[in-house]
Amino acid sequence: MPDSISNRFKMSQERLDALKEELNYLETVREKEVAELIKEARSFGDLSENSEYDEAKTEQGKLYSKIAELQVLIENAEIVDNIDENAPKDTVTLGSVVRVRDLEDGYEDKFEIVGSQEANPRAGRISDDSPMFQGLKGHRAGDVVEVQAPAGVFKFEILSVGND
Repeated sequence: MPDSISNRFKMSQERLDALKEELNYLETVREKEVAELIKEARSFGDLSENSEYDEAKTEQGKLYSKIAELQVLIENAEIVDNIDENAPKDTVTLGSVVRVRDLEDGYEDKFEIVGSQEANPRAGRISDDSPMFQGLKGHRAGDVVEVQAPAGVFKFEILSVGND
């Protein structure tokens, strides 16, 4: 179990509320549905050759695993308000919306810096734990930065930094 602040899961209040809602659904509605599947499968007789029973028990295991995962996320949630009050307003920080240009191929991209539990690169939301954020953190529009990524070093020009 995470026990230090560095092992907390950063997320917005909205994300935490959604996780709690999902956990409630799994512990109430879904758990009853799976229990009913097991009960029904038992009625088919010999459990040693009962594929329905095996499938229902597997589903129950997956359900309990998901419930445990959600409980850990919720218990170790660190709410971030997506704004670093101490950072200058024109620098890249958690909550910033950043436009960059790759200096190698000229490709431009725009993304928002979010907590690790909110990240979705395909939707333009990158984690504050990502190499991209680590390279951009604290820089301003007009700066050229190098980002150390698993695929190598990339150079970007920061075109704009905002909060929307």
